[in-house]
Amino acid sequence: MLGIPWCLRQKWLHKLSRGISMYKIINNSTIHKDATIGDNVKIGPYCFIDKDVVIGDGCVIEPNVTIYQGARIGKGCHIFPGAVISAIPQDLKFAGEKTIVQIGDNTTIRECVTINRGTSYADKTVIGNDCLLMAYAHVAHDCILGDHVILANSVNLAGHVELEDWVILEGYVGVPQFVKIGKHSFIAAKCLVRKDVPPYVKAAREPIAYVGVNAVGLERRGFGKEEIKTIHEIYRELFVMKGNLSQALQILREEYPESVFKTDIVSFIEASEKGIIRGTRGGR
Repeated sequence: MLGIPWCLRQKWLHKLSRGISMYKIINNSTIHKDATIGDNVKIGPYCFIDKDVVIGDGCVIEPNVTIYQGARIGKGCHIFPGAVISAIPQDLKFAGEKTIVQIGDNTTIRECVTINRGTSYADKTVIGNDCLLMAYAHVAHDCILGDHVILANSVNLAGHVELEDWVILEGYVGVPQFVKIGKHSFIAAKCLVRKDVPPYVKAAREPIAYVGVNAVGLERRGFGKEEIKTIHEIYRELFVMKGNLSQALQILREEYPESVFKTDIVSFIEASEKGIIRGTRGGR
């Protein structure tokens, strides 16, 4: 092959792909004939796009991207070099079952991000709309990420992790299996998130703990001062006042006025199977 002129080599490879491998060579990228590519999609050189892949309209696939079977990519996504989408799970129980990765619209996936498809446990890994996954982040099998989620560089999510809408994880955060992080929460860099993190909070330190309400993030998203004050008061009862968590939840149910924030926070804590992070003073 090395002695064959480039133009003849390309024709030979194209003929071979049509007759044997079922792949076609476009712009030096290898694309399976059964892949579904939307309108106005830009694919850079040296990409690999497998069968049973769907790429929505207006996506940009930069050079050297690998997209394996089972990928379902929404409209307007931008995927940068070195990313690997829908590789099989790093789970020894995986037996080759047909599963997918579902990526929403307008999501950006930066360099060398890896996203594994699901297992029979949930059948899919889900990334929401308008997310940003920065370089070298990893999303394992059966994870569910809501909309507007940001994973900074080298964040690692183990299998079955759930991040609700507007969650931000700073660089080098690690999240073990089955942990859930509530909406609008912010996790500081280099934390290991061993417990569930309720909504609207900032968490930091080692071991990870509640360090306040994510007031800056909430203000940026249009929350009013009174709304943020209400959230502060709820978490003051949960994490600062004396007493245990069960007593604090009872006080919230009986003595605090009804609000969407009270419902979100109490419901999240009551549903937690792993337990929630501790308070600033180490009690609850």
